[in-house]
Amino acid sequence: MRSFVPDYELVVAARLNDALDMLAEGWRPIAGGTDLMVLFNAGKLPYRKLVSIRRVKELSSIEESETEISIGAAVTYTHIRQHPVLRQEFPLLCSAASWTGSIANQNRGTLGGNIINASPAADSSPVLLVYDAELELISLRGTRRIPYCDFHLGYKKMQIRDDELLRSIHLPRKTENRRSYIRKVGPRQAQAISKVCFAATARLRGSAIDEVRIAAGSVAPVPLRCHATESVLRGQSISPDLIETAANAIAAEVQPITDIRSTRDYRRAVTANLLKQFLQTLA
Repeated sequence: MRSFVPDYELVVAARLNDALDMLAEGWRPIAGGTDLMVLFNAGKLPYRKLVSIRRVKELSSIEESETEISIGAAVTYTHIRQHPVLRQEFPLLCSAASWTGSIANQNRGTLGGNIINASPAADSSPVLLVYDAELELISLRGTRRIPYCDFHLGYKKMQIRDDELLRSIHLPRKTENRRSYIRKVGPRQAQAISKVCFAATARLRGSAIDEVRIAAGSVAPVPLRCHATESVLRGQSISPDLIETAANAIAAEVQPITDIRSTRDYRRAVTANLLKQFLQTLA
């Protein structure tokens, strides 16, 4: 049954402090609303008091420094896709942004909303993991930064307090000389929730893998950084035997389930095959 509109309140915050004041009083944030409105239409949105943060300037910009790029939590996927520095230095994020829903969804949906929705199938999550993203959380008590890899504690459980707001996502600018790879596997090319989403980067020293980062979505209760598989690869030279060993390692490391979109065995096999494809590009 659909929600009854008069049961809900929506206030638009003009300033960041206004939004933080309302969060401290129990209101919940809404940005693009592409996830929350699905719950609203289904009559399953648990929050009755919503504060829109879409017009808060501090949350809607992309800032550059010598060491990092800071993306406001309310920055849309369209803004990300079109940003010249992100396209040059963080192409995997721009690719993930182009896969997220329709053009209309990309015009409304935000990177922060995708993170806070906490879906294991989120297109942006594997990318943020391989780029070593950090999240900046803010409340009336102050700000704190945490590595994105520590943010998800379990299915739909996050390291964020009720009065905190995700302010920005920070990406370190140390992507030079890295080779990168990203794939989304779904029932169709657009407007589909992924069966498996895979991202990886690597830097070679001679013929050996000096640094490697691998992450996958839809294969565990949370977006998964594949540390065990990375350990198998680090310091090794690419060979058919190494590729097979790494494929077996990631098949053991992922924890997929069978659901309406796919099966556990399919997800495990696809993840291993995507890793093989990535490693073959390095040979």
